[in-house]
Amino acid sequence: MTSTERTETERPGAAADDHGPAYFPFRDHMGFRVGQSTGGGVVTLDVTEEHMNPHGVVHGAVPFALMDTAMGSAVMDVVEEGQLCATIEIQTRFHRSTRSGTLRATATVLNAGRSIIHLEARTVDDLGRLVASATGSFAILDRKSTDVQASP
Repeated sequence: MTSTERTETERPGAAADDHGPAYFPFRDHMGFRVGQSTGGGVVTLDVTEEHMNPHGVVHGAVPFALMDTAMGSAVMDVVEEGQLCATIEIQTRFHRSTRSGTLRATATVLNAGRSIIHLEARTVDDLGRLVASATGSFAILDRKSTDVQASP
């Protein structure tokens, strides 16, 4: 993690435990470490057997989920307090397979409008080789006007 990155618990407004606003069970299920850098999101994952497809390489859903999560983290760094985000669409390209090591997804906001934010993301392996890339759009939602409810 570089000096400009911070983990969820270092994010402004995030709770110091795993049940604050940044907590979501999928992160723990997959083994993600989620953070932010100035103007972006960062997600890392140590690859295990549980992340493999039947061919012995990391399943394509893993880098996709890493980039989607990194994009969501980047969006939450630029929205106003009380706002949420939801993925509208993500276009993903897979560049190489991987079998082990650590994957790192970084996302950058390209354009932040009032209701939609456009981003790009990249997932690289331990050697910095591109595993997958994506572009995506996220909707900005007002917590008060959505059906989204916080977990108890």
